[in-house]
Amino acid sequence: MALTLRVLAPDQSVFDGTAEEVILPSTTGLLGILPGHISLVTALDVGVLRVLKNGTWNSIALMGGFAEVESDDVTVLVNGAEMGSEIDAGVAEADLEKAKQQFNQLEGQQTSPEKIKAQESLNRARARVQASKSAEA
Repeated sequence: MALTLRVLAPDQSVFDGTAEEVILPSTTGLLGILPGHISLVTALDVGVLRVLKNGTWNSIALMGGFAEVESDDVTVLVNGAEMGSEIDAGVAEADLEKAKQQFNQLEGQQTSPEKIKAQESLNRARARVQASKSAEA
């Protein structure tokens, strides 16, 4: 028995196929989904979705959204997503360093719109780096 996984972003279908296991970055922590899982809807954080297919783990960088599990069907609706295998690790690392610098420049400030945007950019950059590294392993 396998799961059917669909990862959909506003502009593309990122993944549509079967999987043996899915690990979702929910807002309350990592959530493992196996065939026969109870039905649920959960909010997703910026992070890395992991897919076990044919004994191999694949990674997808997610930019937040929602997931629904219903009768071995997992539907993931996200603001943006990128297959880890398609992310250039060097570019992702450079983007992460840039995001860290921008966030550190706002270190002393109280919560501000600029600081929140910098934190979101940092989280997205980390997710892309993690997904790209998982694809190399």
